[in-house]
Amino acid sequence: MATTAPNESTRAPVTRESAVRAAVALADRDGLDSLSMRKLARELGIEAMSLYYHVTGKDDILDGMVEVVVAEMALPADGANWKAALRDGAESARAVLGRHPWAISLMDSRTTRATLNHHNAVIGCLRNAGFSIGLAAHAMSLLDSYVHGFALQEASLPLDESGDIGAATEEIMGRQDLMAEFPHLSEMAVAHILQPGYAYGNEFRFGVRVILDGLETALAADAATASRGRL
Repeated sequence: MATTAPNESTRAPVTRESAVRAAVALADRDGLDSLSMRKLARELGIEAMSLYYHVTGKDDILDGMVEVVVAEMALPADGANWKAALRDGAESARAVLGRHPWAISLMDSRTTRATLNHHNAVIGCLRNAGFSIGLAAHAMSLLDSYVHGFALQEASLPLDESGDIGAATEEIMGRQDLMAEFPHLSEMAVAHILQPGYAYGNEFRFGVRVILDGLETALAADAATASRGRL
């Protein structure tokens, strides 16, 4: 009596969602450059041409991957304080991009409904807080640039699993010629980076706080200007 091969009988049916999820896992594991339709089909256990029954092509996969990543990022809650909402959103985005560092290069180059929904929610939060449309645009650009840039730097720096850069710093400190040539870097390494409890990720929170405090000042200045204009 003929039997069905175990891998055929137990394999879940392929859908666009499962293909996208497999692509995300593949990029997380091997990097975005490793992603091809042929390799994705192998991951799903199907022939490459069969994949096109579920997606229109690689662009469809990439759009879906961006949708997955953006969906993991926190959205401002209705009526939330704008500073708390933007701070929490920045922390969430950084954590998500830390899990999916390949997405940093895709976030701004692909337009998806998930991305538009996220931007729309942030703009709504700012507008409800009294931001002019121009200041809201400045706020989004500033925060997005900072979060994405920081995430890219974190992905590139030689950090250990705890986010510590101490090992790489100590390696440089071992070069006495370099320390003599760059005394200010040496001072920062000894007095700051190599101190107990230091983690590079703490710099992120400081930067977000500076940005949000600056936006609060700009919002107050806008309000004062508008008030003088009504006199």
